[in-house]
Amino acid sequence: MPRKDTADIAAARLPAATLAQNFDDVSPPLDRQAALIAAQRCYFCYDAPCIQACPTGIDIPSFIRRITTDNLRGAAQDILGANVLGGMCARVCPTEILCEGSCVRNTAESQPVQIGALQRYATDWVFDSDAVLFDRAPASGKRVAVVGAGPAGLSCAHALARAGHEVTIFDAKPKPGGLNEYGIAEYKVLDFAAREIQWLLGIGGIAWEGNRALGENLHLSDLRRDYDAVFLGLGLSGVNALGIEGEQLAGVRNAVDFIADLRQCDDLAQLPVGRRVVVIGGGNTAIDAAVQSRKLGAESVTLVYRRGSRSMSATWAEQEFAKTQGVNVIEWAQPRRILGDGAVAAIEFEYTQLDESGRLLGTGEFLSLPADSVLKAIGQVLLAPRANGEGSAVVETSHGRIVVNAEFETSVRGVWAGGDCVGSKVDLTVQAVEDGKRAARAIHARLGTHANAEN
Repeated sequence: MPRKDTADIAAARLPAATLAQNFDDVSPPLDRQAALIAAQRCYFCYDAPCIQACPTGIDIPSFIRRITTDNLRGAAQDILGANVLGGMCARVCPTEILCEGSCVRNTAESQPVQIGALQRYATDWVFDSDAVLFDRAPASGKRVAVVGAGPAGLSCAHALARAGHEVTIFDAKPKPGGLNEYGIAEYKVLDFAAREIQWLLGIGGIAWEGNRALGENLHLSDLRRDYDAVFLGLGLSGVNALGIEGEQLAGVRNAVDFIADLRQCDDLAQLPVGRRVVVIGGGNTAIDAAVQSRKLGAESVTLVYRRGSRSMSATWAEQEFAKTQGVNVIEWAQPRRILGDGAVAAIEFEYTQLDESGRLLGTGEFLSLPADSVLKAIGQVLLAPRANGEGSAVVETSHGRIVVNAEFETSVRGVWAGGDCVGSKVDLTVQAVEDGKRAARAIHARLGTHANAEN
């Protein structure tokens, strides 16, 4: 095999007009007439199961009823008062397994109420009109540091700012937003993350500092000294490795990095993509990477998962969407080695099965797929904050997550944490928002107690 130091990865596989069409809004918003018709399908249940299914507890029947009377301000207040990132969640929440999945109209004979689309309809009005929905309480004189500008950190910061505290958000990235800005498919969110954050920060009392990485140019000991409280919304910034031969070859990369590059690219026609792409994994990141590779012009995209579809963390709706976009899915196969001389040329998989105890085993049968691009999406891990000097406190971790109590306080007094880094019920944007909101409530209660003691 002749040596090839670069994989067959190139830009401009598709014309700009085709790319614009491919990456257009995958779920266009409802117009007024469609929204009114959709809202009128709601039964306005007294003990609505959709509310119970929403991690942030949005009063869904209430906001839908307000839509039927054209009270978009009231509907938006219902939503954003419970979930300040309700606009983003309307776009990315797996409603099929949350609110819509629990809707009483979701039967074999009937479709559920379009809760996600109605939530977007109500919240888009806010960002289109720059409406002011919330006021700040009188200044408390307290300062809080929030590390991590993802959903948990933004939710916590906004709630604390509303309560009158001064908040500074720090993040290792140059832009705020976390996965909403860097890690979700472009066709789901377009430029919405930045618009939502601009509105959120508009409440005042929130300062932003990018390019500040905890453990490098930002230290927990300094934050504890300089601020009255600290919240860690670190997410899961590390990426699991395959640990197989050939992983270092050109053309092999982390799917999260591929998605981040795409989201920050000003001209998709200039973004390189492989001709034959293989994506390894079964979660939302794997689906987003596979679909976007196809939309960029890859001739073939194959997603390979070591177990069956029911074990995938990506929902059934995401899996079906990937297939409609031309992604080939292979189940029950795990990577064994990546082949190539300087650059990836193929990847070898072993078929898998479960033994009687449920353990995953190789079958001894192998499959080889030609590839010039391999995207790894096999899970992300916590990069826990490090100590900076003798005697520095280190937050306790367990099973790759930060340990917190019922109030989201860590083992270090005065330091709280939430979102994916603590491993709540589900690793979703909406759950991270709820964690940040609940932590803010606990922080405010602690700071309020201190303020009363000082007075």
